[in-house]
Amino acid sequence: MSVDSSGIRVVLRAPQVLRVLVSSQVGRLPTASGPLALLLFARQSLSLATAGLLVAAYTAGMAVGTPLLARAVDRWRQPPVLWGSAVLSGLGFSVVALTGGHLTGAVIGSAVAGLGTPPLEACLRTLWPSLLPATAVPTAYTLDIAVQEVIFVVGPLVTLGAVALGGPAAGLVAAAVAQLVGTAAYAMAPAARAWRGVPAVRHWAGPLRVPRFAVMVAGVVGIGAAVGSIAVAVTGYAEAVGDRRLSGWLLAAQAAGALAGGLLYTRARPGGPGRLPLLAAGLAAGYLPLLLAPGPVPMAGLLVVSGLALPPTLTAIFLTAERLAEPGTVAESFAWVATAFVIGSAAGSALAGPLVSTGLRYGLAIAPVAALLGAVVLWGVSAHDRRDRAGTAEEGEPATPGQRTPA
Repeated sequence: MSVDSSGIRVVLRAPQVLRVLVSSQVGRLPTASGPLALLLFARQSLSLATAGLLVAAYTAGMAVGTPLLARAVDRWRQPPVLWGSAVLSGLGFSVVALTGGHLTGAVIGSAVAGLGTPPLEACLRTLWPSLLPATAVPTAYTLDIAVQEVIFVVGPLVTLGAVALGGPAAGLVAAAVAQLVGTAAYAMAPAARAWRGVPAVRHWAGPLRVPRFAVMVAGVVGIGAAVGSIAVAVTGYAEAVGDRRLSGWLLAAQAAGALAGGLLYTRARPGGPGRLPLLAAGLAAGYLPLLLAPGPVPMAGLLVVSGLALPPTLTAIFLTAERLAEPGTVAESFAWVATAFVIGSAAGSALAGPLVSTGLRYGLAIAPVAALLGAVVLWGVSAHDRRDRAGTAEEGEPATPGQRTPA
């Protein structure tokens, strides 16, 4: 049996991989713990609607800040940007904790906390080509995306534990500390300190200057909307069956499915451009059975299935983003994908709320519809890629042997 040069063991055994992977995950905990910490803090003195405003400000700040910080990484280096952003975000959380329920200060602090969120996701993915053989890079993408599901289980638990021990403000402090510790451990890694962006003449629009990349980002918004709508729809389902606490377990089941799907996909080899829309279509198909809204146990099983295709789809998206990115814009390209996903998720959540109030199945229908729309957009990107490849072959310029192709 030949040695697999692209498997998960190759990735995990490579020098520095475990350090940057784990530290990045710790630094990204506020992605899941931050919104809950803001909600719990605001609920002690503000209304639920106002508490939601803090989360919206945090999310908006993150959507604006992530591409800008990643652009700074491309232009300079990773550690200075990561250190500065982690401190800024921590100050934002601190401002919220010190407001004592003052709305304006809390909203500003939440926006600053989001704006300064370190672009660890984008930074980590720029390191893989320098840490691993080319054949193992797709596996690293998938592993990172799969393990990221753990954040959405551990993050809320960290917040709840901190709040139980020290009150609502302690949840904000815990988010800031986890972010700073994880960012520091990552930024001090030799690979992060050695990485340099590619010198290039940069356009003000960055990677969005490439039409196909901009179209792909629009498709990612659809995928994000599908994922974001599920949290609200599942909460509505749990209330409909009479136990709101079920929502946490049901969402954990979906996260477990995504983790399993990601780990299984690490054994797959990269495919051609046609794989991206197929995976997105598979994601949409996985959401359809949820419309049956059966009892809690079967529903948990269906949610496990619905999560399986998410990491493979995101892996294919990031590989395509890497290939479409112009020189000197790789980190920003990854950041735009993450930002598009966050924007889509927020839109899906906002749309699901009133639809779930109208009827549970209306809320559950957002996910397959949004994912299918995303798949159609991604199919257009993929079709253009296939035409380009065919044209290159006709001109007698085949791809370099061994060159990675986008998933």
